[in-house]
Amino acid sequence: MPIIRINEQSDIPKKYINTPIESLLQYQNFAAPFKKYEMAELLVAMCMDNRKQLRIPENFAYIIRTGGANLRYSEFKVSYAIALGKLNYIVLIAHDNCGMVNLASRMTEFIDGLSRLENWSKEKAKEHFYNYAPMHEIENEIEFVVSESRRLAEKYKGITVISLYYTLDDNKLSLIVD
Repeated sequence: MPIIRINEQSDIPKKYINTPIESLLQYQNFAAPFKKYEMAELLVAMCMDNRKQLRIPENFAYIIRTGGANLRYSEFKVSYAIALGKLNYIVLIAHDNCGMVNLASRMTEFIDGLSRLENWSKEKAKEHFYNYAPMHEIENEIEFVVSESRRLAEKYKGITVISLYYTLDDNKLSLIVD
């Protein structure tokens, strides 16, 4: 999937001008001054990774943070934001060096980390990993977030759903072209 770096304001595609997507890109990439918001303008789904932080004003967005921006198990929350928040935009944000990619390679580290707790034996931690890792592992963060965006756009017709890519080195958002 091609990625469009948003290095200048002119890099923002015209179809997103004067939308909450443009505002998000302005806040994050260009340190635009914050506006006041009474209600959220969009839903942002992003990875729970602690290395990422969005620069956005209060009340601007509903935010769901989950491993790999995987919303398969958060659909009621998405529906809530659309229905009660009256949202028309959803942004899914993938990022580089995502820990949910190739999760199987971190199995030993996962088991050791949980089994240090007094109520988690290595066997219990291993069983936990085997039961849940397959539901949360993603092969490629970009392909996953694009497929998740497609799935949500089909489920919530009339809602604009886009995929962005967060680069940890510069904390900038880029557009993933589907």
